[in-house]
Amino acid sequence: MRVPRYELAQVVKMYGDQFLRKYPQKKQIVRALYAISVCRTAALGGHVSSCNKCGHKHPAYNSCRNRHCPKCQNARRERWIQLRAEEIPNVGCYHVVFTLPSQLYPLCVQYGAWLYDILFTAAWQTIAAMSRNPSFLGAEPGMVTVLHTWGQQLNLHPHLHCIIPAGGIDSRGGWKQPKGKNKYLFPINAMCSVFRAKYMAGLTAVSKREGISISQTLRKELMRQPWVVYAKAPIRGKGQIIEYLGRYSHKIAISNHRLTDIENGAIGFRYKDYRSGGQTKELRLDANEFLRRYCRHILPNGFRRIRHYGFLSNRRKRIVTRHNKRRIERIKRMSWVMLCRTFLGFDPIQCPKCKTGRMELSAILIVQRGPPLQTRKVNTENAIV
Repeated sequence: MRVPRYELAQVVKMYGDQFLRKYPQKKQIVRALYAISVCRTAALGGHVSSCNKCGHKHPAYNSCRNRHCPKCQNARRERWIQLRAEEIPNVGCYHVVFTLPSQLYPLCVQYGAWLYDILFTAAWQTIAAMSRNPSFLGAEPGMVTVLHTWGQQLNLHPHLHCIIPAGGIDSRGGWKQPKGKNKYLFPINAMCSVFRAKYMAGLTAVSKREGISISQTLRKELMRQPWVVYAKAPIRGKGQIIEYLGRYSHKIAISNHRLTDIENGAIGFRYKDYRSGGQTKELRLDANEFLRRYCRHILPNGFRRIRHYGFLSNRRKRIVTRHNKRRIERIKRMSWVMLCRTFLGFDPIQCPKCKTGRMELSAILIVQRGPPLQTRKVNTENAIV
């Protein structure tokens, strides 16, 4: 894989302090920025490996393992993908995207966790209600959902990617195929209407419970306009399903490979302009604005951005995984080395110099004691409790 020229960690190290002075952030966001800035550096410790043939030595530093770090997702994503591939039945799958209307974006900035929770619930209620309808499927569906909160320009654009197997579990515990040969899961207009109703019902309940003020004007506007649900034709074959899962599961707001320039207080990055047919363009943002946009997509601690429903939920998935339980347990126990060998096609402990020797542990690099909080590069005294 090509090593990116620029990294998000560089942006945080160079401009993190000035950004936090101008835009104080909550402590969880400050901690995430700090983790990104020290990922795979001596600050987190590591080890030295030596080749058992040529003696080549190679230091490797520990990862921060923060879910918002662009360098820490590959092994985690691969293990997740392979587990889902074992759990999802070998049938076609639908890819459905539920999108929040832009009028709710200001509320998402203030009450993101609550509004995103409602999005998960409303999407599942929509799929479950229509699947259980005998006119469509008449069975319990399964669904894997992944929340993305960003657009290509790091703007706020909350939407939910859903992978839904084509079929469900009937009342007798058997598998039921969808009726007919429909190109799409359900009628799109019906899905949009049901989704809007489910979300607005959830929003009303949460606003009353948590004291969130929502004007009648906004409610009427949301009920008048059509909501967007995008559905693709069924994905056929395990290979394509795995590709889709990997594309969306552990994606973050921006990858290091999209960064094109860090210079004179500005950050350049590539993005796809879908209004121009998906053309790749470049955008330059002031460093403070770049980090401000990025921080909007750092989710609260403990918030689950990947969720499973129906017969794919933890409680129910044993129905479809009983025949491959051993394979699932084997994947869970796999080390990152075995994951790379088995699924990614390369050996991470092969000597990069002689190509024949094996890299073996020769020394442990102890974690350096961190500096006082107030002197860290990403200054936590600018955090909001």
